[in-house]
Amino acid sequence: MLAPPAQGKYFPAQKGKIGFALLPDWVQIIRMTSTEIAAALPAHARTTFDGLPCPHLASGKVREIYDLGDALLLVASDRLSAFDVILPDGIPGKGIILTQMSLWWFAQTQGLIQNHLLPDQTGEFARRGLHDRDLQLRSMIVRKLKPLAIECVARGYLIGSGWSAYQKTGEVCGIKLPSGLRQADKLPAPIFTPTTKAPKGQHDEAINDAQGAAIIGAGLYELVKSTSLALYELGHARAREAGMILADTKFEFGTDANGSLYLIDEVLTPDSSRYWPADEYRVDCSPPSYDKQFVRDHLLAIKWDQKPPAPTLPTDVISRTQKKYLAALQNLLG
Repeated sequence: MLAPPAQGKYFPAQKGKIGFALLPDWVQIIRMTSTEIAAALPAHARTTFDGLPCPHLASGKVREIYDLGDALLLVASDRLSAFDVILPDGIPGKGIILTQMSLWWFAQTQGLIQNHLLPDQTGEFARRGLHDRDLQLRSMIVRKLKPLAIECVARGYLIGSGWSAYQKTGEVCGIKLPSGLRQADKLPAPIFTPTTKAPKGQHDEAINDAQGAAIIGAGLYELVKSTSLALYELGHARAREAGMILADTKFEFGTDANGSLYLIDEVLTPDSSRYWPADEYRVDCSPPSYDKQFVRDHLLAIKWDQKPPAPTLPTDVISRTQKKYLAALQNLLG
């Protein structure tokens, strides 16, 4: 049986060694193929979770957090947000897709950094009386950790807010980039562009290295920076094998009482990452993506003012968005 990564130890990526690792024996979960996951998606979006036998701690845009005493239950709902506003319509099964993709990526990355999953996921659900199949597929039982106070963003391509910043200053988060780059251009090397964690309803703010180090400490900052870039490179290489380009992504980290670092929350999902079909990639535009950009484009087209309440989504937008999320999962799992 494989042992979990050593506490707090960082394992550098080995060039050419990125593979198709299965979940190690010490992490027991419900293993499913992409076809089985697709068949398990509900007909209607599940956005609330009443009647669970554990106290509710907090709600995020997508996730609900429950207190299990010695652990936390993270439940990914089917809610969808755009422009920092939760939309009235969810995407059926989106939470299942996000959770199953995160579990797959936690397996791929466990040689780089330990993560927050408790080892025996299947047994944990049973022991705690959480038998609902849909709930299990969209949930993780995790360690109680202290989240870092910054969002850790890694970029390999010039797009989104990075492209906007570059057009104004030629820089992204204080990093000077070559002149003449175009929208969606691949960067000379991946860059680390962290942000603050804004209160609910407010926007995160981009910060530079000095600001990030001031928030969490210089040593820890350098560790999460190097780890984020290593995780991005692994994710980018694996995505290319699956016919996709990982343009950028956001990671969350937490520490335990001893200061050991863990990868937490979700990892390399369409909600936290920008994936493009490799065969449709081109510059001077925002390439098509496997995420909610399709929804953002719809909302921009109808000239919504990006303030609550958000408009309802047409049925075809909901269906096509679900298919985009599912396609990313199927590409990775095969």
